[in-house]
Amino acid sequence: MTRLAKALGVLATASLAQLQQAWGEMGKGAAPAVPASLLRRLLAQRLQEKRHGGVPLMVVRELERVVSTGAPAPEPVRKSVVLTPGTRLIREWNGRTIAVEVREGGFFWEDRTYRSLSEIAREVTGAHWSGPRFFGLNRRG
Repeated sequence: MTRLAKALGVLATASLAQLQQAWGEMGKGAAPAVPASLLRRLLAQRLQEKRHGGVPLMVVRELERVVSTGAPAPEPVRKSVVLTPGTRLIREWNGRTIAVEVREGGFFWEDRTYRSLSEIAREVTGAHWSGPRFFGLNRRG
């Protein structure tokens, strides 16, 4: 068992007075006036930060910005894939290989031109799909 695991185990059974004493021994001054369960969590966080490092400065700054302005963080800019004519998109679906060619006026598949990849995805699967997602051009998460 590591030293950190032992220290966290001790916190689990410590009384409020013992937790307050541990807070003072960490050099944090007087313990905040909070319930023992919260003080236990705060001490556990401090011990883990001491061992593994704290929250990255970039995250701290972003949290401070959100708190001070009340504004949520802006959505990340997602890079869209640019498809140039001649590009081939290949996807396997239920043992069948779907090969689509990007053309100037749309997408060519099985001797027919479609306006969107979603039309092709719907034709292939029989269900509504995002065409770019079906062909792996964008992913969630």
